[in-house]
Formats: sequence, C-alpha cells, structure tokens
Amino acid sequence: MPIVKSMVLICAVLLGSTFALSTQASHFTGLKGSPQLRSASALVINAEGNVIYGKDIDTVRSIASITKLMTAMVIIDSGLDLDEKITVTKADRDLVQLTGSRLEYGASLSRRQMILLAIMSSENRAATALGRNFPGGMTGFVKQMNQKATQLGMTNSHFADPAGLNVDNTSTARDLMKMVTAAEGYALIRQASTTTRIEVHPYAKRGPLVYGNTNRLLKNKTWDIALSKTGYINEAGRCLVMQANIEGEWVSIVLLNSFGKLTPFGDSNRLRKWMLAKS
Repeated sequence: MPIVKSMVLICAVLLGSTFALSTQASHFTGLKGSPQLRSASALVINAEGNVIYGKDIDTVRSIASITKLMTAMVIIDSGLDLDEKITVTKADRDLVQLTGSRLEYGASLSRRQMILLAIMSSENRAATALGRNFPGGMTGFVKQMNQKATQLGMTNSHFADPAGLNVDNTSTARDLMKMVTAAEGYALIRQASTTTRIEVHPYAKRGPLVYGNTNRLLKNKTWDIALSKTGYINEAGRCLVMQANIEGEWVSIVLLNSFGKLTPFGDSNRLRKWMLAKS
C-alpha cells in the first residue's frame, strides 16, 4: 500500500504526529487464526502501512458520518477563520435521514466549535453549517471534498454532503485508511475526536449544551486512542475508524457496515484480543 505508506511518512516526519513510524519490527506479524469480526469490511495497518488484517477492503460502501473527517480537513485546509461565528439556519436541517439536533435555528458557534461537535459528537447540523458557509456554498464545498479525496488517492470514493447523511457518501476500507492517515495530521481533528465531553454556549440567553463523544471506547482505560470517528445510517450500518496504541505499537483500524449498535466496539475488542494472542 504505497500511498498509505507515503501518507504516514508525511504525517510522521513533517507534522510530528502521534502516529510515528516505529523503529522496531511490528509485534503483529504472522498472526494465526481470525478475529471473527462481524463488520462486513475491515482493515488494520501498522505505522509503516503494512496490513495486519484485511477483510473485503475494496468493496464500495456508504460511510455515513465517517464523512465528517473529510469535512473537517477541507475546512481547516481552506484557511477560513476558525474563530468566526457561524449561525445555524433552516437550511441546515436534515431532510434526508430526518435526524434531529439540539442546535436549533439561530444557534451560533465558532467554526472551531462546529468542527469539535461534528467530529466528537457527530453533530449533523454543525457539519452542514460548515459546508453551507464555505466559499461557493454547499456545491463548492462538496466539490472541494472530492478534490481532496483525489489528492489523497482515494480512487473509489465519492462525497455528496458534509454530514454523511446522503447514501452517496461512499468509499472502501482501503480508501478510508488513506483518509484516516491524512486526518491524523490535523491537531484539531485529533483533539476533537478524542475529547470525551464538551460544553458549548450557542444561545445568548440560555444555558450551555453538553455533548459527549460517540466512541465509547474512549472511556475504556484499556484503550489508548489518538483519533477516532463513528458513523451510522441504515444504509451504511455501524462504522468506526480509529488510530490506537496496542502493546506500544500504533495501528489504524477501519470497520464498515456492522449491524448492531455495539458491534464496532465489540469488533475492536475482538481485533485487539486476536492481535495480543499472537499464538
């Protein structure tokens, strides 16, 4: 996987990332058996881009809110003022999956806070407002998302909206690994994806809103996670991408199309148990 490997090199050498290249041989080679995952597609690589485990990695699938990693990268790349306030309007409501939101019309937060909510709590109106307030509007934003995908070598991916509500946000486990590797190079994305709780004040005359992270593994002390994003719509099933330290070695994990609310977390634990058995 030369593209993945080159992206890891860029992140590690130029950006001083957490997911740094190991100077030692991988612990996870020659693993026996199978982790018996329930996710339809799965991919695990080590810090050098070598595949530890792969399952159906080139099937194109809907990716739901994993999309929001691309949304955050495009916003940050644009150089737009992250401290500028953005106001939620009726145009940001979800007419596709009909999801709700605690960000009512008139809610106002900075771009930085919108990114935090979109990544950590998968707030759909936050992601949509970010795209709507992009130069060129939503059309220009989605175009930029797809251009970024092309730059990353995501040849089997397509983006249709910034929140991941449209089933036409599609990718493969192989392509998403390239996106995860790139996203790890953004400090704000790492921060947002691993923050377990945040309090925001979107209304001038009302109290704060408290948001939690959608990845329950962040509260599990046995996991050391540097980046994560969950996703779910009916058509995509449950999805999870992560970068985590397992026995002193950083690995990246992509899990797609799991059915059952807890299945991606169960698959993550099954993967780790399998990797640590090594016999």
